[in-house]
Amino acid sequence: MHIDHIALWTNDLERCKAFYVAYFGAVADSGYTNPQKGFASCFLRFTDGARIEAMMTTMLDPLVIAPGVQRMGLTHFAISLGSERLVDELTRRLKADGYPVLDGPRRTGDGYYESVVLDPDGNRIEITA
Repeated sequence: MHIDHIALWTNDLERCKAFYVAYFGAVADSGYTNPQKGFASCFLRFTDGARIEAMMTTMLDPLVIAPGVQRMGLTHFAISLGSERLVDELTRRLKADGYPVLDGPRRTGDGYYESVVLDPDGNRIEITA
């Protein structure tokens, strides 16, 4: 058993796809559109098989929360890069490109080496070694 994918609402599907492709090496599929339901999505696949489904809607009104706010339920997801050097490099790159870095890079009390950044929709991503 494994988690197949997580899904994120976005108000700009192309911006969301571009972010995960450019910074995390995701591969975007051709996408899916259902005009009758005002829905569009695409899957972003990572090398280990994990996927993010980026979704847009014109028929629903997803609750917009402040970027990076802590909330009950899903509060972040982690992407492992495999080394501290890669965490440092990607964190610097994201910061230089204007993405908020909320914490780190640092070693956590439970032994992780990580930084916490926000994607273009304000979702928290832990970048880990």
